[in-house]
Amino acid sequence: MKKILLIILSGVSLVACKQDFTNPGAIGDTDAFSTPRGLAGVAVGLQNVYSNGRLSPVYNGITAAGALTNEFRLMNAGNTDELQLFTGGAVVDNLNGIVGNMWTWNNKIIYDADNVITGANKLGDKTYASGLLAYASIFKAMSIGNLAMFFEQIPAAPGTQTAPAAFQSRADGFRRAVTTLRAAQTALGANPPSAAFFANVPTSVTPAFFNNTINALIARYSLFAGDYAGALTAANLVDLNYGGAILGYDAIVTNPIFTTATATNNVYQILDSTLGLPTALAPDLNDQRIAFYTAINPTIQPRYRIKGFFNAATQAIPVYLPDEIRLIKAECYVKQAAPNLTAAVAEIDAVRTQLPSADPFGVGGGLTAYSGTVSSAALTDEIYRQRCIELCMSGMRLEDNRRLGRPVSERRRTFFPYPSRERDNNPNTPADPAN
Repeated sequence: MKKILLIILSGVSLVACKQDFTNPGAIGDTDAFSTPRGLAGVAVGLQNVYSNGRLSPVYNGITAAGALTNEFRLMNAGNTDELQLFTGGAVVDNLNGIVGNMWTWNNKIIYDADNVITGANKLGDKTYASGLLAYASIFKAMSIGNLAMFFEQIPAAPGTQTAPAAFQSRADGFRRAVTTLRAAQTALGANPPSAAFFANVPTSVTPAFFNNTINALIARYSLFAGDYAGALTAANLVDLNYGGAILGYDAIVTNPIFTTATATNNVYQILDSTLGLPTALAPDLNDQRIAFYTAINPTIQPRYRIKGFFNAATQAIPVYLPDEIRLIKAECYVKQAAPNLTAAVAEIDAVRTQLPSADPFGVGGGLTAYSGTVSSAALTDEIYRQRCIELCMSGMRLEDNRRLGRPVSERRRTFFPYPSRERDNNPNTPADPAN
């Protein structure tokens, strides 16, 4: 397995790279991408790269979204990359490490996921192949989604030395993520994964994991692409009592936010009980989710500390929360061509009134039902408020802030610039957004 993971970590071929580096001790591409166990090892490596350490999309997505939308307070200005994000605007430059890591590692995961999918399609055992397709497709789709949340345009496919990547709009990126996931659903439906496949992946990967995670992600990215009908259909297929869609950690591969930020108190911390929301949308202090996501230190500053899913080295991080699905439904009901505001309020109330004990992950507001104005504009604001509280530190707040029409003053930057490493090697790289 260690040799298989070297393929992921050594960078066989990155988007727009001009050099290829070969590790003589690593298992070769032919073996890794042509045998069932080799493909399973690379697929497990995708999850490792996606979720492990300060370079990972998990760390950089949560950090960037939180810094740019006021979820966090910076603890140490000596962390230059984070300082740039907390400053925002043009200070976030093309050499910023978080920007570069978001670009490089998400694109690398997409590249290796494509290789797993290609290799799986060549296997004779279709019941093993379908599991590989689904597992790789989930990480490919999430990586495409991450790029589309932070960049105005993204590569339409991995490039090569002789054919640098062409670019597509972020909306097309979200649609591409959905297409990837639907192809995985088709493969699973035709050939349910075998016991042999499940024996070679983390124990959290089960048929229920595939079914619920894929539908949840289709709902998420369909919503982001403006396909409300598709998002609503997929959301209705998610089991809201299922709590197995997680990225797991252990004593060796630790929760990257806990290890880097929570435990050190030297990078950033949660802002305070407002979770960085403006006064008009600030959480009710009786909201039980505040105590879930924040801890109070009575003696050492800052008073408010990160808690939630980032409170221990081995704490798992959910891929999605059940109440994200309810809020997707609410937004679809408000934004569809013929709004159904009554149905939207019902979904919002299900989120507001849920007790922590009724949620698979223990996240619940325990509030009274919504009593505000029932209009599209008012409910859009309430959906944003509930998403910011429920999905605190999920890495999606910047996307939500733009999509739900919040003022530009509520974010420090709207899109990332393109990393210098891409611009220097790819003539197709678009101009940087102004902000």
